[in-house]
Amino acid sequence: MSNTRVKICGLGRLEDVTACVSAGAQYVGFVFFEKSPRHLTASKAKELALSVPSGIAKVALTVNATDAQLDALLGDVPLDILQLHGAESPDRVAEIRSKFGLPVMKAVGVADERDLPALADYSRVADQILVDAKPPKDATLPGGNGLTFDWRLIAGRRWPVPWMLAGGLDASNVAEAVQLTGATQVDVSSGVESSPGVKEAKKIAAFCAAAALKT
Repeated sequence: MSNTRVKICGLGRLEDVTACVSAGAQYVGFVFFEKSPRHLTASKAKELALSVPSGIAKVALTVNATDAQLDALLGDVPLDILQLHGAESPDRVAEIRSKFGLPVMKAVGVADERDLPALADYSRVADQILVDAKPPKDATLPGGNGLTFDWRLIAGRRWPVPWMLAGGLDASNVAEAVQLTGATQVDVSSGVESSPGVKEAKKIAAFCAAAALKT
């Protein structure tokens, strides 16, 4: 049996949080990016965050956020991890980690071998890296697009910090992804939705069970 840790991202309703807790997720993610259908206001995010039991990490997904934006967000919402999902440079990641005093997870998009060196670069400055499918050039969203990448590119690879696999995962393919890559952490958003931004409790439960390699 796998001990795979699960992050459910893009939550928007109290019942979604409840479903994640019931299914055994270790991370819940809230999106703060206005172009996303999963974007939350600070007041809504605070309501959801306060409903999360202790022991489950509350993750804020931001995209190229300024210091002022991060200050305002952290002043309003109780959060545990900052997930940087934009074009933040390694220097910017290090700066945010130092300035705001929270663990930082940096998302890195992968499409082919040319994208792999960035994983090593960011692993030197972030607390965790999120290995995600690289969005198409015309995509409006940096993640949550339901796309996978060739998992063989990272099979057996390791970095000096914990890492999480993302990109097009759902209950039907997550066990294969875990077995092929050796991932001990996985992230899902669109793969547990009935429509963009609307999570489905049954899909959350099925994903968590599949990620744990339970039959």
